[in-house]
Amino acid sequence: MPDERVARAQRVFDIEAGALQHLRGRLGAEFSRAIEVLLDCRGKVVVTGVGKSGIVCRKIAATLASTGTPAFFLHAGEGSHGDLGTLERGDVLVAVSNSGETEEVLRILPVARRFALPLVAMTGRVDSTLGKAADVTLDVSVPEEACPHGLAPTASTTVTMALGDALAVALLEERGFSVDDFALLHPGGALGRRLLRVEDLMHAGADLPIVRDDAPLGETLLEITSKRLGVTGVVDAGDELLGIITDGDLRRGLERAADIRTLRAGDLMTRSPKTITPDAIAGQAVAMMERHRITALFVLAQGTRRPAGVIHLHDLLRAGIV
Repeated sequence: MPDERVARAQRVFDIEAGALQHLRGRLGAEFSRAIEVLLDCRGKVVVTGVGKSGIVCRKIAATLASTGTPAFFLHAGEGSHGDLGTLERGDVLVAVSNSGETEEVLRILPVARRFALPLVAMTGRVDSTLGKAADVTLDVSVPEEACPHGLAPTASTTVTMALGDALAVALLEERGFSVDDFALLHPGGALGRRLLRVEDLMHAGADLPIVRDDAPLGETLLEITSKRLGVTGVVDAGDELLGIITDGDLRRGLERAADIRTLRAGDLMTRSPKTITPDAIAGQAVAMMERHRITALFVLAQGTRRPAGVIHLHDLLRAGIV
C-alpha cells in the first residue's frame, strides 16, 4: 500500500509537470501582449474568478501586488452584488475561468466594457465566450487533469497559477523592481526582517572596534576584549581599512612570533577582508558570511574604504534573520 500511494503521488507530479511543459511550449505573442496591457495600466489590475479559479486569482493578485503591480482580487460572484463599484476607468480586468463560460465571470464583462477596461482572459478554452470577448486570451488548457476522474481542477489550477507567476515576474523585471522596492512592501514577518538594512543592525560609533596598524599588542587585545565582538578593524593614518584581526589571527600571530612584545596590529591582521555597505540588505550579509565562512563583516562608508560599522553573525541571529 505505501508503494501504491507514492506511485499515485508521482503520477500527479508527472501530469502536472507535463502540463507546465505544455504551457511553456505554446507561450508566444499573446503573453507579450498581456504584458504590454498590464504595463500600460494606469489604475489597478483586478483579478476575478470563482471557485478553485477564484482561489488561484487571490494568489495571482497577491503576487502582483507584492512585486510592484497594484492589484486586488474581486470575487466574481460578489461583483454582481455591489462589489463592481471597486472598478474604475484605467483599471485592467484579468478574468480566470477554465471553461470560459462561468456565469458569474461573464456577468462582469458588460460593466468592464462600459468602463472601457482592457480584458485579459486566462481560460482553458480560447474559443469560449470569455476567450472571444477578451482583448488578450491566454490559453491555460491542459492535456489532462491529475484527478483520475478528470473532474477536480488540479493540473489546470497549477498551470494557471504558474502563468500568473510568469506575468508577475516579467512585469517585475520590465519595471526594474528592485530589492529596495521589495523591502518597502514587505516590512513584516521573517521576510521583512531579512530585508532590514545592514545599517539598522551594525555596531557603529563608540561600539566600533578599531585600532591603527601600529597599535601594540596590548592595545589590540584591549580593543577586541572591550568591544565584545571577537574582532577589530585595522586602519591606516587616513582611517582607511587595511585589515581585520580575529581571535584566530591573534592565536596564529602569537604562535609564530619570536618576541610578542614587538608585535603590532599590522603584523597580526588579515589583509583585504570581506566588507559590505550600510545600505545592503541584511540577507546579503548572511549570504556573504555563509559563503566565506566568517562571522563578522566590516561596513564601509559608501564609496570609501573607511569603516562605518561592523555587523556580527550574532546581530543577525538576534534579529531573527538567520
